[in-house]
Amino acid sequence: MVRRNGKSDVESELDAERELPSSSDILDDIGPIQGSSDQDMAAATEGELQKVTVERNTLLDRLARAQAEFDNARKRAAREQQEYRDYAQADAIKALLPIIDSFERALQASDSNRAQHQEFRNGVDLIYKQLQDALQKLGLRPIVAKGQPFDPHLHEAIEMVDTNDADDQVVIDELQRGYKLKERLLRPAMVKVARNTR
Repeated sequence: MVRRNGKSDVESELDAERELPSSSDILDDIGPIQGSSDQDMAAATEGELQKVTVERNTLLDRLARAQAEFDNARKRAAREQQEYRDYAQADAIKALLPIIDSFERALQASDSNRAQHQEFRNGVDLIYKQLQDALQKLGLRPIVAKGQPFDPHLHEAIEMVDTNDADDQVVIDELQRGYKLKERLLRPAMVKVARNTR
């Protein structure tokens, strides 16, 4: 068996048998269409043209829909990536919130010898403000709670206090400040809520 161009004689013969005949060979084999007039040929051609036009329009419509779906998917992916970037730092910021709480408690503590501790307090106050500024640049915002109507989406009620000094369902004390990261709730505020029968 002789090999030509990397193929044996048998493979070459099989390839030759598989080749499709050209359109002119087919027309020659068919020969002239018997009993057909120019009008019949024109009608057949017109029918084929309409069929091809409908098929083309269908394919163009499918292409337009596919492009629109692709564009929507691209926009959705870009939006999801932006959201991921916006909230990727949420866990890191959440880990810093207890530090802020400690600073706030240290700043609220009353000391008997105010003159002696004033310099220390000023240092702690400066560190606290620097930390607050850094977190605000990342999009962290404190939730205003005291004096506001209770909102279960922003506040976590720890205690209901019977009192006539405040309106019903109003936050009278904030035990732990709540925070939002951009527009997303990061931690609800822990609050005491007034309850009265006025």
